[in-house]
Amino acid sequence: VQDCHALDLGCGDASTGPWLLASGAASYLGVDGSHRMLTQARAILSGTSGMVQLGDLETWEPPPGTRFDIVLARMSLQHVADLGRLLRAVRDACRPGARLVFSVEHPLLTCSHDGDWKDDVPRSWRVRDYHREGARTCPRLGAQVRKYHRTFETYFRLLDEAGFRLCRLSEGSPIPSEFSERDAYERRLNVPMCATFGAEVADAG
Repeated sequence: VQDCHALDLGCGDASTGPWLLASGAASYLGVDGSHRMLTQARAILSGTSGMVQLGDLETWEPPPGTRFDIVLARMSLQHVADLGRLLRAVRDACRPGARLVFSVEHPLLTCSHDGDWKDDVPRSWRVRDYHREGARTCPRLGAQVRKYHRTFETYFRLLDEAGFRLCRLSEGSPIPSEFSERDAYERRLNVPMCATFGAEVADAG
């Protein structure tokens, strides 16, 4: 990330910002739609050059004249209805060779909400309506949260249409050494929780 200009979409408390700046990033801009989260983000970024901006990802456009080398989005893009529009806006704000890294809930999870859960991890999952894309509403932290289910095929197509080339895909395979309890590790082998995409500007170079 040395000398890179970083954009963090759906930054939450911007906890990634200080790490990026300490690792050599030239700038950090976080965007989030929550006043409460941005208050926390400003506190976390205090004493750094990092900045945050209030913005709805459904309508967000990059500040005029800004160009980014790294764009991050951690578990936020499944809440965006028009993801194609947002990806095109991001692409327009990218320098040649820029990288886009984003994570979403795994499409097997977003298609339905019917699992046998233990300690916030599903031990089994009933997959249905996978090819019926669109909005889903599910309970989380005492509220109803809207997400948008998309297949892997759609994610790949939207990236391609926006001008990105997919370089890497991870489905978050658990690593035994990261778990203090064997039973927790075994439960995580049952159902994939997230998918992380790594892409770059298609016409780099």
